[in-house]
Amino acid sequence: MGSRDGEPPPGPAIIAAPGRPHPHLPPGELQLEGGTTVAVDGDIPYDLPIGYHRFVARDGAQTPVIVSPGRCWLPDGLVAWGWAAQLYATRSRSSWGMGDLADLRRLGEWSAGQGAAITLINPLHASLPVGGQEPSPYFASSRSFRNPLYLRIEELPGADQLDDLAALAAAGRALNAGQRIVRDAVWTLKSAALEALFARFTGDAAFDRYRLAQGEALRQYGVFCALCERYGVPWEKWPVDVRRVDGGGIAPFVASQAGSRRIEYHAWLQWLVDEQLGAAGRTIGLVQDLAIGADAGGADAWRWQDCMALGVRVGAPPDEFNPAGQNWALPPFDPWKLRAAGYQPFIELVRSGLRHAGGMRFDHVMGLFRLFWIPEGAAPADGTYVRYPARDLLDILALESQRAEAFVVGEDLGTVEPSTRHELSARRVLSYRLLWFEPTPPGPDWPGQALAAATTHDLPTVAGLWTGRDVAARRDLGLATNEEAELALRAKVETWIEADDSLAAPEVVGRVYQLLTDAPCALVTASLDDALAVEERPNMPGTVDEWPNWRIALPQPLEAIEVAPLALSIAEALNARSRSITPAEGP
Repeated sequence: MGSRDGEPPPGPAIIAAPGRPHPHLPPGELQLEGGTTVAVDGDIPYDLPIGYHRFVARDGAQTPVIVSPGRCWLPDGLVAWGWAAQLYATRSRSSWGMGDLADLRRLGEWSAGQGAAITLINPLHASLPVGGQEPSPYFASSRSFRNPLYLRIEELPGADQLDDLAALAAAGRALNAGQRIVRDAVWTLKSAALEALFARFTGDAAFDRYRLAQGEALRQYGVFCALCERYGVPWEKWPVDVRRVDGGGIAPFVASQAGSRRIEYHAWLQWLVDEQLGAAGRTIGLVQDLAIGADAGGADAWRWQDCMALGVRVGAPPDEFNPAGQNWALPPFDPWKLRAAGYQPFIELVRSGLRHAGGMRFDHVMGLFRLFWIPEGAAPADGTYVRYPARDLLDILALESQRAEAFVVGEDLGTVEPSTRHELSARRVLSYRLLWFEPTPPGPDWPGQALAAATTHDLPTVAGLWTGRDVAARRDLGLATNEEAELALRAKVETWIEADDSLAAPEVVGRVYQLLTDAPCALVTASLDDALAVEERPNMPGTVDEWPNWRIALPQPLEAIEVAPLALSIAEALNARSRSITPAEGP
């Protein structure tokens, strides 16, 4: 592929933000989002409220006008901490084989009681409604909707009237005995309960309000799920008249009794998830995770196929750590077509990610600036970088962040251009800083406008690094392993925490998080894996079935975590930090 270095040409939407000259418009009127109108004959007024407006020229031509605050929401003087949790792995004794939204609520209540202000969780994105449950939360059918697999069945309206609820719940709780999460078994049980509940469902005013608020997006998502049940996956093999949202076969399917009922079912599931997620979000500031892409065979790709480059996959070029490069098997938005659509898909994704949230982690934030495109079927070495309209996308991100009063964390790990970091900092997007990657221990060299952590789901846990079990696992799997770098990392940590080989892993974990209390960063997170000195990382990049990626449950239930000495000592240290540290300024 040849290089496409330039940003896409101007599109139909006009975006205005502070510090930039507002565009000139011909005579006409601005229809503001709130319903009022403003006459225009020249420059767009500078005192317009932020939001999504529309300019109507005298000849009837219409142009979207987006007024952005330019910078994301970020409270001055923010200093807080929280747990980072893989929700599916965070089971209580009431779980049906995997962590659910009631467990998230309980985690939030306990964390808040310990002084935490946030809980960072894995993406809850929706998976395909048929076939096996996809284990990776980063390979979703839709990033705009969520997975009903996370529902707590006993708390649903009418659940106490189900004749077989006790048997289903017992079977679900029996799944907690295994250390490996079997999502298909969980879904079989929950689906049986949900279908029985929906068969009795005759309507609810709150559900009606939810459907009205979610509008066409929810309707299209329900249509996709119902069509999957009829025709299977992938959607590219469906009958031609239903392969598109505007296909000739869609209206008859929606009007049919069977089709309309199944569409309602999938909308109902989303409402239930939204209700339980909202309850969890009222206990603590949830930090939701927005994945970088979605499955080419999923709902987002079907709904937005005209905005996507479906013959392309994104990834990373070859480098010294991954000589073959990486292919993430996710199709990207075409930046030219996305702009031509007035960025509506991007607006929907960001708005969904901020719903019921105190913050959002934007996975691979460099994707706002450029993505590495690989032709489908080709090797990463044959790919190239394609640039995106970063200024426009950041303006929209800022607008949605301000409206939700939720901060944004940009996952800017790896090679990031200094100009990119400067732009993100100016937009008040928090950087993501890891102890594993930083050349100096937490202190004045670390940025204040950042989230600090020891590690992530893709990297060794503290215990895995200290015991050598992580590097041994990669060696056993035949993965390319830079053992010199691993030893250097361990030696660095050993020096920073003043440790030696005589220390057991739990004590090392405690010292690592005590070290992080010196970080001047606005936010610090501690992983529940580290709080239990887990040696296995949640995900092993470069593997599929060789490692139980996204299927490793925590070794102790929530009830035990709440009284675990190591978890309590980490919470005490980080809570003391939040009361004493003033974050530094600048990037």
